[in-house]
Amino acid sequence: MPPRSTKRKSAPPNSSSVTSSDGRSVSSKAKTKGMEKVDRLFNTYANSSLNMIDPDGIEALCSDLGVDYTDVRILMFAWKLKAEKQGYFTLDEWQTGLKALGVDSLSKLKKALTELENEVVEPSNYNNFYSYAFRYCLTEEKQKSVDIESICELLNLVLGAQFRSQVDLLIEYLKVQNDYKVINLDQWVQFLRFCQEISFPDLENYDADQAWPLILDNFVEWMREKHKC
Repeated sequence: MPPRSTKRKSAPPNSSSVTSSDGRSVSSKAKTKGMEKVDRLFNTYANSSLNMIDPDGIEALCSDLGVDYTDVRILMFAWKLKAEKQGYFTLDEWQTGLKALGVDSLSKLKKALTELENEVVEPSNYNNFYSYAFRYCLTEEKQKSVDIESICELLNLVLGAQFRSQVDLLIEYLKVQNDYKVINLDQWVQFLRFCQEISFPDLENYDADQAWPLILDNFVEWMREKHKC
């Protein structure tokens, strides 16, 4: 065995300062490579003429992820991307969203969807996601309301797992009532507040004087009449 050197070795250079032969830092090259993978994944599903992932591309993505096109996790994914147009993901949205999720491959994205569910249900995020779900359904310019049929589907999608009883009866009411053809954002937000705050199904703490929207006053009246029958 050779004798141990008495000369102290210098500390290894910090990884953030290591440079390659082309002068770029290794960490910078790794980030670039990661973004290239993100872009390649985008191009796998994008419509080349639109330079966007369109509904067909999203359906193909869902198939490869093993989730249904109507799965709430796809809506959560759109929320994470901050997608502005329903059924379409731009390259900027895709890059921003995947960077926030810390993924650059299909396998990582599949795993991230499960983690995203946990992120969304956090109180600090859920109200934002719930409002986003409504805005995501505004497909026309200057549109401010959503038709009853779509609202029923959306209620089931975003609230059904947490508030099954309330959602089932609210959907039943919305389908039989004739006063409202569409729902606006304020009414939509109040549906969530109702589910979170009002004891159900007795409705004992519901107070019509607390500035609830008329549609919920009507729903409560319908519920009480239903209970009497």
